[in-house]
Formats: sequence, structure tokens, C-alpha cells
Amino acid sequence: MSLDWGRLEEVVERAVRRARSEELREVAEAVKTLADYMKTGFQETNKRIEELAKTVAEHSEKLEKLAKAVEEQGRILAEHGRRLDELTKAVAELKVAMGSLGRRWGRDLERTVLEIYRDALEGRGVEPGRVEKFVYTDVDGRYLKPGARIEIDVYIHDGKTYLLEVKSHAELEDVEWFAEKAGAVERILGRKADRLIIVAVNIDKEALERAAQLGIDAVYGAVIE
Repeated sequence: MSLDWGRLEEVVERAVRRARSEELREVAEAVKTLADYMKTGFQETNKRIEELAKTVAEHSEKLEKLAKAVEEQGRILAEHGRRLDELTKAVAELKVAMGSLGRRWGRDLERTVLEIYRDALEGRGVEPGRVEKFVYTDVDGRYLKPGARIEIDVYIHDGKTYLLEVKSHAELEDVEWFAEKAGAVERILGRKADRLIIVAVNIDKEALERAAQLGIDAVYGAVIE
């Protein structure tokens, strides 16, 4: 039930006018003063309540926006977390593969490295599964030096010849030795290789630069400074 200030003022004014004695008139005046005070106080209180309600509404709106922003950030963090998990898994798998490479040298190593870079090799026209090992012993030193054992990977397809060198870590000496072996194999086979490719999990920067100078295509995972 709301208070009718207009009605209250009317009653108080009437009481003041009708007061017959001085004491009653003083009481009526006091009541009037009290009523005015209460009216002003209630009005001020109502004003503050309205201002407070407005402030609460503004803060509620800001909190709602903040909640949405926090929710969006949570979604983004969750997505980054998922991608980080995938990356961590991939790194772990690579470490396992590298550990396996370190324990299994020889042909198993080469096959594994070729499979790791299958997409890059197929883009260059090489099918990793059909790469064969070429081994030749230069008994009389016709191509290199007497007794030199030449080992190199060969892929022949559609009349084209590709010579490959597979390393877990390719250094400058590996690149230069590959170029020398490739030249000997070309003479042995009696044909010019269409492409020389060195495939390495890691390759030294100077080895990569030297490969470019020698016209050797490099397929690698990381460059070591």
C-alpha cells in the first residue's frame, strides 16, 4: 500500500487551521513539519533506490558481457589445448620414430626415413616403396679408388633415373660424398641421373647450402644451424 502524500498534507493543513488552542496549533505544526520531513526523506530514499537499481542493471549488463567473453576465451583455450595435445602426440611419435632410427641402422633406417617423407618424395616423382639399393665394389679403382664400396639408393621409373642418399643427420661431408658417389654410379650405369636427392631428418645449414650448389635436391625435416 503506497502512501498518499497529497492526502496527508491536506489532513495536516486542515488540522492546523482548525486548531483552537495554542498547544493544539503547535502540535499540528509539529505534525506538519514531521510530515514534510518524512515526505522529503522518502522521496530522497526513492531517488537513491532508483539510482541504485540503475547501477545494478548496468553492472548486470557488464557482468553478462564479461561472462560471454570468459566463455569465449574458455572455448578458445580448449581449442588450443586440443591442438597442443595433438602436437604433443605428434612430437612423441616423432621421438619414438627417431629413437627407432637410432637403434636400427642400415636398410631399416633408410626405409623408415623414406616413409616419413613419402609425400615430399612422391611430389618429386619417387615412389619410396620401389627404391632399390645399388651396391658396387670398385675393385680396380676405375671409378673412385681401388676397393671402394659404393652404396646408393636408385629409383628407375619411366626411363628416368633418380639417385638418393638417406641420412638421419646430413653433414657437409655427406653431401659431398653423395655427389662423388653419384658421379661414379652414373658412369657405371652409363646414364645421367635425372635427379639427385638427399633425404635427411636433420641437415646442417652448410650441408644444405652445398647441396644447392651441387644441384642436389634436399628433402629434410629440420635445418641445424
